[in-house]
Amino acid sequence: MISQQNFWPTNLKKLRNRKNMSQESLALLLNMSRSKYNAHESGQTVNPVVEDLFRISDYFGMSIDSLLRVDLTKLSESKIRELEEGNDLYRKGTQLRVLSVTVDKNDTENVEYVPVKAKAGYRNGFSDPEFIAALPKFSMPNLPKSAMFRMFPTTGDSMLPIPEGADVIGSFVQDWTNIKPRTMCIVILKGEQDMVFKQVTQQDEGFLLESLNTVYQPYTVPASDVLEIWKFYSYQTNEIPEQQTDLQTMAKAIKEIRDDLKIMKTKK
Repeated sequence: MISQQNFWPTNLKKLRNRKNMSQESLALLLNMSRSKYNAHESGQTVNPVVEDLFRISDYFGMSIDSLLRVDLTKLSESKIRELEEGNDLYRKGTQLRVLSVTVDKNDTENVEYVPVKAKAGYRNGFSDPEFIAALPKFSMPNLPKSAMFRMFPTTGDSMLPIPEGADVIGSFVQDWTNIKPRTMCIVILKGEQDMVFKQVTQQDEGFLLESLNTVYQPYTVPASDVLEIWKFYSYQTNEIPEQQTDLQTMAKAIKEIRDDLKIMKTKK
């Protein structure tokens, strides 16, 4: 059961009782005083500090999002075990993610660049302030102040006509539920999966990823495999785009007609 209500206090009590632990013994394991832990569980702590969120989330093996937004008292034991095992069935993209950023001497956020050689490390260190601080960084005066930006390199030709090797600047997407169908995004995936540049469409339990180059087949990824999403803002390249041929223009027109027909069918 998902709600905008904050279930943090009742969830802590539920999980502590499942372990048959006293507040004092749990507080000791969490390296905090009993009075501080009791303030969390009794609801006196309205806005838990990030360190406490991480500490308690790590101990119970459950996402911060579930601890805050899912009423665990309404779930069966099997569902709670699924959450503990990392199968966060309730994540819809609005889970709390702490984004590490750097600022310049004027306290303006930098645009960090994730080079190809750092892509694997980024998946493990994307929330580590020290890792982010070590990335190349620059500033761009014309970027909106209302969003956070990062630059990622692209590989392959799946997004032609955007040329292979282009550097894509994306704005951080905090709420995945706001992504419109076929929004071009950089998607950061878990494990050995790559960070990809695709058209993104949200589905029930994940995302459909499509290439602009129709040679590549679309595929889906579960939301649990996604770490971050950065909405396309612009790209940098040292290549001059080739002029479109008549065949490419016709193919584009046909695709637009098909898309319009799909929209018309859904409205009927």
